[in-house]
Amino acid sequence: METTAEEQLIGPLLLARGTIDRSSALRADPRWLERAWSDPTTRVLVIDNGHTLVRREGDQVRAVLFSTAEAPEGPRYLLGVESEVAYFAVAAQLPGVPRQEANGRVTFAMKLADTPDGDPVAAGLRQVGGLLGDRDAGLLVYAVALEAWHATHEFCPRCGSRTEIQTGGHIRVCPEDGSQHFPRVDPAVIMLIRDENDRCLLARGPQWPQGRMSILAGFVEPGESLEHAVVREVAEEVGVSVVRPRYLGSQPWPFPRSLMLGFFAEAVTTDLRPDADEIAEARWFSREEMTAALDSGELRLPPAVSIARRLIETWYGGQLDYE
Repeated sequence: METTAEEQLIGPLLLARGTIDRSSALRADPRWLERAWSDPTTRVLVIDNGHTLVRREGDQVRAVLFSTAEAPEGPRYLLGVESEVAYFAVAAQLPGVPRQEANGRVTFAMKLADTPDGDPVAAGLRQVGGLLGDRDAGLLVYAVALEAWHATHEFCPRCGSRTEIQTGGHIRVCPEDGSQHFPRVDPAVIMLIRDENDRCLLARGPQWPQGRMSILAGFVEPGESLEHAVVREVAEEVGVSVVRPRYLGSQPWPFPRSLMLGFFAEAVTTDLRPDADEIAEARWFSREEMTAALDSGELRLPPAVSIARRLIETWYGGQLDYE
């Protein structure tokens, strides 16, 4: 199998975009934070269980941003500055949008496709991450990640005291023992495996619907390199030995706090022995077999917003126009 040293991902990594300066030096300046919050030009993105308000304007989808006077009360997170405009996120209920709560889960009934142009509607990253412009996509990814971290780190892991938000939402401090706790991401490798005939390996998790398949992925373990994680995860999940992992790109995946690190690797064995706890089925595809399976509806790929889709399209050699 031939490989190229300069392979490039086909298409943008849609959740790896953003235009604002994160302005980390300003987070620890409480006077600046108060001035920025008092500035009428400051804009606020409201985040509610991973959702924000968006509206369709013709062919474009934009995030609904509020002034600080319009924004609801809630924890504030500084997202950054662009063109002298400060951007914050506020974790609060979305204004004017009906929501339902059941078993600790929040849902919103209206969908973007069913909403007239100009009307605000609640949407999450999976629905609109690829439709938003670079600035808004970057703001939403950032806000979703911070909201998810704060929701699960309200208490000090040392003493159990309730922690306090500081530095624009980027540190939680324990008032009892003074310990500081910072937002974390969980590194995960995601890898497209090719055999000597340049076939691509796809698999389906037990919880996925029939026909939905993707490439393999797994979390990096303590003390492990990314390359070793690629080799280990493939062996554990499908019993295939791989060599020469090659890094291609990364994308945040804040569900709730992953960073997906994309690789290609080459299989030296092809017998598939799926781990039944993690893999319901696994299969090798040539490009012709993949096209036929997509055309027939037998196969469905991961969404365009995912790095998995970009790695598959990079192997395929072009964009795959399938849902």
